[in-house]
Amino acid sequence: MKSILFLILLSPLCLRAQQIIVDVNGTGNFKTIQEAVNSIRDLSQQQVKIYIKKGIYHEKIVVPSWKTNIAFIGEDKDSTIITHDDFSGKPGPEGKFSTFTSYTVLVQGNDFSAENITIQNTAGRVGQGVALHVEGDRAVIKNCKLLGNQDTLYAGKENSRQYYHNCHIEGTTDFIFGEATVVFQDCTIKSMVNSFITAAATSPRQPFGFVLMNCKLIADTAAKRVYLGRPWRPYARTVFIHCELGAHIVPAGWDPWAGDARFPDKEKTTYYAEYGNTGPGASVKERVPWSNQLTAAEVKKYTVKNILEGSDNWNPTISSTSSPVQSSVK
Repeated sequence: MKSILFLILLSPLCLRAQQIIVDVNGTGNFKTIQEAVNSIRDLSQQQVKIYIKKGIYHEKIVVPSWKTNIAFIGEDKDSTIITHDDFSGKPGPEGKFSTFTSYTVLVQGNDFSAENITIQNTAGRVGQGVALHVEGDRAVIKNCKLLGNQDTLYAGKENSRQYYHNCHIEGTTDFIFGEATVVFQDCTIKSMVNSFITAAATSPRQPFGFVLMNCKLIADTAAKRVYLGRPWRPYARTVFIHCELGAHIVPAGWDPWAGDARFPDKEKTTYYAEYGNTGPGASVKERVPWSNQLTAAEVKKYTVKNILEGSDNWNPTISSTSSPVQSSVK
């Protein structure tokens, strides 16, 4: 039934300028997602929906800054897969790749959204290899799987606001990292080895960094000692609220990233906090002394609206990528 409903979108009667079908098997408007992105009018003020049929898309995708208001909507998150395998140090046509060029999907355009898709970097445990790299403002990622090892998700740019809802994010070291202001709500965060989950690089100008709400932290059997985060840069801000923390979370909770000669004593400016967490890793009795426990009054400011609205009153919880037909495909 789901496939039948999705195929309805292929009808010429359904095809409009704001709706594109991608099918790796050739039944859509394009076989590759990048071709679909390239076809969209620059600086679009109307959302353009790219419906992506089930399949494995071996692509390295760029949504440049002049391609705005684009939505990727997969047919099914487990079988609509975008995959690539670049990593820092890998030889490339323009020299070796770096962390910042190792992405499978790079999003620089504003008002991007993605739904029902797996984005993965399959380079393996060879160093930094980003699956999703987002720099655009007002990005919404829903019901997606982000898979990798070190540096799976790069939430880049100080002026970027991002919202992740009901996503599965997994990796090894610092697999959620970056400068952006980000809310993760109702997400599953899976650690694959003993290491660190977050590595924020919040600037001193940002009131919020990474905020995880109602998330579940789980681990592979190989992960026994995992830290909630360590500061990639001074002033890093990360907060866990009403999350379920598994037994793999170490009693200290947080790490200062000692030995970083460029930025010593980062714990003096870092802001790490928790409130109302549960599970075997949630005990705060042995947390590092420079971490914080929010009060009932302080936690009230940690709402999606207050964190992400900015001067334009953005509310990602009411944004929608799916058409009525696509909603029934989930």
